[in-house]
Amino acid sequence: MSNYNQVTERIQRQTMFVNDLLAEINKVMVGQEGLVERVLIALLADGHILLEGVPGLAKTLLVKTVAQSINAEFSRVQFTPDLLPADLIGTQIYNPRSGDFSVHRGPIFANLLLADEINRAPAKVQSALLEAMQERQVTIADQTFPLSALFLVLATQNPIEQEGTYTLPEAQVDRFMLKVIVEYPQRHEERLILDRMTSAVTPTVQPVVNPDAILQSRQIVREIYVDDRIKEYVLDIVGATRDPHRYRLPSLRPLIGFGASPRAGIFMIQAARAYAFLKGRGFVTPDDIKHLAPDVLRHRVITTYEAEAENITSAQLVQEILNHVDVP
Repeated sequence: MSNYNQVTERIQRQTMFVNDLLAEINKVMVGQEGLVERVLIALLADGHILLEGVPGLAKTLLVKTVAQSINAEFSRVQFTPDLLPADLIGTQIYNPRSGDFSVHRGPIFANLLLADEINRAPAKVQSALLEAMQERQVTIADQTFPLSALFLVLATQNPIEQEGTYTLPEAQVDRFMLKVIVEYPQRHEERLILDRMTSAVTPTVQPVVNPDAILQSRQIVREIYVDDRIKEYVLDIVGATRDPHRYRLPSLRPLIGFGASPRAGIFMIQAARAYAFLKGRGFVTPDDIKHLAPDVLRHRVITTYEAEAENITSAQLVQEILNHVDVP
C-alpha cells in the first residue's frame, strides 16, 4: 500500500504541468477537448495516433501547438502519390570534392511528425514509416539511425475524398494506438474560432514543459496500478471481437471479418494508464477502459461485406461489445 501511495503522490506532483499545458493549447484551440486529451494520452503512453476528419478542423494547428507547448521539434510532411522514401527519411549525398557520401536527414527526425493525408503515399513510403513507428529507427542506405526518445506520429486521413489514395496496410494501421474521429465544432465554438482567428492579435504559444518532463512522466505512467480484474476485462473485450458467440453476441459473428490483435489489449492498458495519469489517479478503473476502447478498437475490428451492406460500422460493433461484456 505504501508503494501505491508513493506512486499517487508522484503523479500529483508530476501532473502539475498538465494544467499549464492545456492553458497554452487552449490559447489557440477552441473546443476539441477529446482530441486534445487523446494527443496528450499518446504522448504519455508512447503511442501513435491516426486522425480522421475533413480538412479545416485544426488537426495541423493542434499538433503544431502541442509541439510549441512542450518545446519539441515539429515536422509536417504532406503525403502525395509521388512522395519517395528519401523525402521522408533522408538520403545519402555524394560530395565530388571529397569523394565521400554524407547523410542528409529527412523530416522524420523530429519529436512530433504530422503525416498529412497518409493514405496518399505509395507502399515504399508506408514501409519506411512503418519501420520508424515500430522500431524507432530509420535505415538510409546501409546505415541505421535511431530516432528521438520522444517520437510521435500523428497521421491524418480525409474520409470523403478517395481519389488518388492507397489503402493503408493492416500491419501499419495496427501500429496506431488510437484512431480518433475529428468532428465539426459546435456553433458556439465556431463563433469563438471566428473571433479568435480574425482578430488583429494572433495568439502565441509559449513552451511550458520540455520533452524530458514528458519522458519522466512516461516512467510514472508505466507504474500506475492495473488490477488483474481490469486485465481480464480488457481480454474479454478483445476476445469478443474475435469470438462474439462465446460472449453471448452471436449476431455479431457475420458482421466481423477479423477481430483485434493482441496489440489492442496492450494499447488499451497503456492508454488507460495515461488517462488515469491525466486525472491524477494512481490506478485504472473500468470506466477508463470503456472511455478509450472505441478509439483503440475502431481501426482494428474489420467488418464484413454484410456489415457494409447494412451500413454497420466497426465503431457500432465495438459499442455493442462494450454494452454486453460484463464490467468488473
